[in-house]
Amino acid sequence: MRIHFIAIGGTVMHNLAIALHKKGYAVTGSDDEIFEPSRTRLEQYGLLPEKPGWHPCKIDRSIDTVILGMHARADNPELVRAQELGIKITSFPEYLYNQTKEKKRIVIAGSHGKTTITAMIMHVLQYNGIKFDYMAGSALKGFETMVGLSDDSEIAVFEGDEYLTSAIDPRPKFVHYKPDIAVLNGISWDHMNIYKTEEAYKDSFRALISAINPSGSLLYFKDDPVVAAIVSEARSDIQKIPYNVHGYFVNRLGFFGATHNRMVPLKFFGEHNMQNLSAAREACLRAGLTEDMFYEAIPSFEGAAGRLQVIRESGKNILFSDFAHAPSKVKATIGAVAERYPDRKIVACLELHTYSSLNIAFLPQYRDTMSKASSAFVYFSPHAVELKRLSPLNPEAVADAFGSNVKVFSDASLLFSEMKKLKEDGTIYLLMSSGNFDGYDLNRLAGELV
Repeated sequence: MRIHFIAIGGTVMHNLAIALHKKGYAVTGSDDEIFEPSRTRLEQYGLLPEKPGWHPCKIDRSIDTVILGMHARADNPELVRAQELGIKITSFPEYLYNQTKEKKRIVIAGSHGKTTITAMIMHVLQYNGIKFDYMAGSALKGFETMVGLSDDSEIAVFEGDEYLTSAIDPRPKFVHYKPDIAVLNGISWDHMNIYKTEEAYKDSFRALISAINPSGSLLYFKDDPVVAAIVSEARSDIQKIPYNVHGYFVNRLGFFGATHNRMVPLKFFGEHNMQNLSAAREACLRAGLTEDMFYEAIPSFEGAAGRLQVIRESGKNILFSDFAHAPSKVKATIGAVAERYPDRKIVACLELHTYSSLNIAFLPQYRDTMSKASSAFVYFSPHAVELKRLSPLNPEAVADAFGSNVKVFSDASLLFSEMKKLKEDGTIYLLMSSGNFDGYDLNRLAGELV
């Protein structure tokens, strides 16, 4: 079987390429730019293209399937050549579905929490020795790749993404998975470049619900009014199962999950993670596991990479890194840290990096999201704004949109110099971004702060 990837350097695309290579498929690919860690990982498996760019000469009738990445445009020369030759073209979500259509598919969706819920489910299944296929949006401890496919598993766990499938398929990616068990954890308008209105964004989740297989299950967070309203419109042949925030408590010994008959120590914390825990529990029960199997496994779960990840800790000082970037995620992450460390000073820093967050029309969505921080900083790169072809941002306008005592910077060096002035014992530093602060050395910063 020969597979060719157009835009092989994507986060999921390069992981799928590696997974198929490990299954013995002949894999090739192209991309105009490949960044780390994709570049090194592809090179490790002998899959890194010899030179960047698009090369129609790579496309011939010996290829069984072309997998088209979201990064490639509709006029991509390799795509056009594949269309001319009549070669089968598919997206990665369509490909994953076809590889797992005889299996029970669990799809985790929502504006926030989906990576962590997916990671929790995968951890519990692995702990209990249950084979499964998977696709996660982040690197996970205990898994070599973010995509795994096998011939002898009966379950597939997919993180569901509402972003568009490809340049030739404008449907949300997650509709292709046709879930047997779908999780909807929360809805908060995002991806403003694709979904111009909040209602259009909600429609993507309506499409997911419509794609659930007959007699399938829809697990949903009942305390999100947007989710509850959309679920109320769902087909009658879908079983609707609500969940809420899992019981928990905090004391000097740590953070604990609690039910009426058990108490389990946890390595993660925060009310939003207790919401994620409930979602993962319900999904595992629907997949056939018992409560005992779930609660025996979950205390050893350390969290997903980049989600409240400790970069450095010394005494009462900690530097956390978190992927939070959407308003609901920022508010939940700062709230979790404030609850877990009520006696500590919290210095929070958010990088505006996505199309939505760099759009002045979207910025009021962030109002008061950083209010629980002792000191709050916001950073944006003018170069990132330019690359996304957006109107220039004014630091004063950004600060005004956030509506709390926020300092705004457009120079990373100046930002971190200001943060260093606040260095003192008993401080929690929280860096939130889906970017990298313009390549600033965060390990060096950790050594200077903690």
